[in-house]
Amino acid sequence: MAKATLLLPARSRFPAGTLPAQVAAALGRAERSPGAAGELAQLRRHFSAIPVEWSAAALTREVDAGDAAGGFWLRADPANVVPDMHGARMMAVAETLRLEQGDVDALLPALQPLFAGFGFQLDAPSASRWYLRLPEDTPLPAFAAPEAVLGDDLFAHLPDGDLGRRWRALLTEAQVVLHQHPWNEARIAQGKRAVNSLWFWGPGRLPDSVRTSHAQVRSRDALLQGLAKAAGVRLGGEQAVDALVDLRQLRSLEQLVRDAITPLLDAMKRGELGELLLDFEDGVRYRLTRGQRWHFWKRPVATLADE
Repeated sequence: MAKATLLLPARSRFPAGTLPAQVAAALGRAERSPGAAGELAQLRRHFSAIPVEWSAAALTREVDAGDAAGGFWLRADPANVVPDMHGARMMAVAETLRLEQGDVDALLPALQPLFAGFGFQLDAPSASRWYLRLPEDTPLPAFAAPEAVLGDDLFAHLPDGDLGRRWRALLTEAQVVLHQHPWNEARIAQGKRAVNSLWFWGPGRLPDSVRTSHAQVRSRDALLQGLAKAAGVRLGGEQAVDALVDLRQLRSLEQLVRDAITPLLDAMKRGELGELLLDFEDGVRYRLTRGQRWHFWKRPVATLADE
């Protein structure tokens, strides 16, 4: 019988509110388990790769351009930073900047010579996701993923050490080029955020193999699509299969309950769905099955915040 897994944001991302009786009872009877928090840990619960550490840059490059094989990649995503009294704060990056092809056509040619001087090839098969192709022997520091930096002090997340010095200098030079570019003046005049920085992250090559227990993945996220593609899993399609559904963009508790959980609980009642797994980014998971409806003695879960 089919199973459904909902990939959800951390419970704290939803506003406080009381769950409707049907959902509260179902969660109270469900098998609840803790896990590691964070986006990477959440994805690792559903995908395993060889080597274990996968490259976000290579996986999303394969989705965007289909040419990641044999290359060594680094994301160099467009970003907006705003100075404050402590340094600079990243306010938007990649998809959150909502760039169009015109932005790429204007800004990328100004940056390409900077990186070409180091033997790095910069391009942007997606307006929101920019890439550096690096020589195979390029030594790299540890880079922070953008979700760890967004809204925070940029300087607290810059790569450190001797290897990091080169990339800090490259970032500064790229910021100078972007700051001086007239295209950003036009963006600001239109009420848009300037593209005044880059963010380097996700280095590496395509994994040798990726495995998952899901037969289907439904997501608009490029990294999740890349993992699904590497695992040979369908994107979208029929619902009567074991599916992983990405709802991490949700912030409305009402929408989560009305449009996602309740219809799936109804499908379980009709015998159309055998199992439902709610996987929250904070690590908490609820596994719901049809047999749990007989667990009348268990206390309902009043809110998502219930421990």
